[in-house]
Amino acid sequence: MTRILISVAIMALVTYLIRMLPLTLFTKKIKSRWLQDFLYYTPYAVLASLTFPGIFYATGNMTASLVGTGVAVVMAWLNFKLLPVAIGAVISALFVLLLI
Repeated sequence: MTRILISVAIMALVTYLIRMLPLTLFTKKIKSRWLQDFLYYTPYAVLASLTFPGIFYATGNMTASLVGTGVAVVMAWLNFKLLPVAIGAVISALFVLLLI
């Protein structure tokens, strides 16, 4: 039980530091275009890196995963909104699973 409480406390501290440090370090407006872009795109990059590997293991079939991913990429490229892209990917992967 002590180990769990220590783990939770460390995770809380790390989470707090990640949120608190930018507020204390960047008191002035950030003028660097590179740093602005970096801070803007970081959440998207982290989300993609956490989500993307799971895509290929979610169905248990690599072909269905690749088809679903391909459909999602094409629909996103064609500027569909998030919900239709997700539905299209799921339906296409399900269709491939039913055919196999």
